[in-house]
Amino acid sequence: MATPIMDYIFERQWQETVNRVAAWAGQPVDMQGILFLIGVQELGSGFRTFKKDEKVALMHVAICTLLAPDGYYNFIGRDEDGWPHFERNKQLPSLGPDQQDRLMRGRIVAYFADRDVIPEDV
Repeated sequence: MATPIMDYIFERQWQETVNRVAAWAGQPVDMQGILFLIGVQELGSGFRTFKKDEKVALMHVAICTLLAPDGYYNFIGRDEDGWPHFERNKQLPSLGPDQQDRLMRGRIVAYFADRDVIPEDV
C-alpha cells in the first residue's frame, strides 16, 4: 500500500513527465497524447500525418511497449512496413479504472526515465 509520501513523489514524477512531454510536443498533452507520441517514437518513422487506424495502432504499440518490461508483452519484430509487433505473454490482471490509470502513468514515467527520448533542456 502506498504511503502519502510515496503518492506525493509519484504524482510529482508524473507531473514532471507530463510537463516535459508537453514542452517537447509544443502543446498540452493528456494520457492519450502521450501514448500516441510513444507509439510514434517506437515506430521510428518520425512524425507525419497518420490515418485514424494508424493512430489506434500507434497507441497499441505504446501500450505493448510500456507493459513489456513487466512481462505482459514481448517484442517479436517489425513487419515489412517497419511497424513493431508484439505477442502477449500473460494475461493482464483485472484492475479497476484507477488502478489501470496508475499502472499506465507509472510505466510512462519509467519509459521517459529509462530512455533518452526528450532532450534534457526541454
